[in-house]
Amino acid sequence: MTSRMLASRIVKLPATLPITTAFERDLRKLRTWGTTSVWYSTQKEHWLGWLKEYGGPGYYARKDWNRDAEFVYNHIVCPPMVLWLGEASGISPTLVRKAKKAAHGAQPNLPAQSAAIRKVVPWNLIEISLTKPSVKVPPEQPTKKVTPKPM
Repeated sequence: MTSRMLASRIVKLPATLPITTAFERDLRKLRTWGTTSVWYSTQKEHWLGWLKEYGGPGYYARKDWNRDAEFVYNHIVCPPMVLWLGEASGISPTLVRKAKKAAHGAQPNLPAQSAAIRKVVPWNLIEISLTKPSVKVPPEQPTKKVTPKPM
């Protein structure tokens, strides 16, 4: 999956989700994240802004910006951003909570916490969740009128 394809999938996802929101709150209390002002208001906005930068050298003056979505995911060092993508993509809440717990158990720095989340929610699970076809509910079948038989 390309970074553009990832962005096109992210656009369709909800902006805020409960497990990620609680995680952000936890990290603020611990003062390991969220202590400075940022340009985005949601992790969805963060992802879309980050991916937009992959069309060129971006803020960090990248020399190689021809990277796939897996590379991008594996190099993010914002734990809520990584967790949000798992939660938003439809990974089971049980697994997302397990990833959150792993991040809390990691060293209190952004790279270690992000890596702990990715260990529980690797890219292949994200990609499967983002590319699985939508479940289509079959249209309701017309009901047959049952007429009583004459006796």
